[in-house]
Amino acid sequence: MKNIVTLTVNPAIDKSTTVTCIKPNSKLRCTTPIFEAGGGGINISRVIHELNEISTCLYLAGGPTGTHLHQLLEAENISQQMIPILGWTRENLAVTDTTTHQQFRFGMPGPDVSEEECTKVLKHLELILSEGDYLVASGSLSPKMSVDFFAKVATIAKSKKVKFILDSSGEPLVYGAKAGVFLLKPNLGELSRLCGVDAIHFSEIETLAQNFLRNNPCEVMVVSLGPQGAVMVTKNTVDYIAAPIVLQQSTIGAGDSMVAGMILGLAQGKSLVEMAKYGVACGTAATMTPGTQLCRKKDVDALYKWITENSKENTKININT
Repeated sequence: MKNIVTLTVNPAIDKSTTVTCIKPNSKLRCTTPIFEAGGGGINISRVIHELNEISTCLYLAGGPTGTHLHQLLEAENISQQMIPILGWTRENLAVTDTTTHQQFRFGMPGPDVSEEECTKVLKHLELILSEGDYLVASGSLSPKMSVDFFAKVATIAKSKKVKFILDSSGEPLVYGAKAGVFLLKPNLGELSRLCGVDAIHFSEIETLAQNFLRNNPCEVMVVSLGPQGAVMVTKNTVDYIAAPIVLQQSTIGAGDSMVAGMILGLAQGKSLVEMAKYGVACGTAATMTPGTQLCRKKDVDALYKWITENSKENTKININT
């Protein structure tokens, strides 16, 4: 299997807890919190590990929280390479109200990252990447990072003949995509931003996605449709992958799990359609776990089997957008 490198420039420690009846101006007594290593690329490496494969988890971290993050990954036996920064790694919080089963998610912006620290990341990538590798950058940029950072990563990947997968949002996604990406995984909102439109109707996905691929140096796009599955698009093909209906407990990490499944599928030599199916299986499986937990292999295997046996390629899915 090809080497997989995940990149997380704004990782987090994801802290989750539960409480009975969230209400204002009251002291709310929570259960003992659970701490997990988080951030797009880190989550992807954790999923790959859960699926009994190996990746190199590259990330920026600093302060006592950065040390804690390193320890959390070490406890999971994740192969990691940490680039130290001065700022403290952020902490995110998810609180579930046990009376309503509603989940409240609080995301922090992260530390400032200097230009010098950004340069260290780019130089490190040049050192560790080899032809034929897969590089996936996932998640947000830290404050003060240049919006064209992922574009710089794309340029390095191209020079190294590495397949670059990007899962981000906003201007960093736009700059990165226009610089050249092998695979993009936008949701409908992110696809709107890429295509420069305010909103997308379901009937427009094919045309807009294919036009974007034909006018930009990107090869594959998998548009996430949440519980409805995904649309896998190339310049000349469109395939719809429906997701099985499951009892959802939390959507945290579903997108990262989907990307992990797709990367793993590519590295294992799956076709593009099978790659997308495996990604949908992983993303759906992640919604079956509570809090910040990611997907479980047994659920992924069962869901992938169902999708493979029941999917009808090129069958359109009716959704409201």
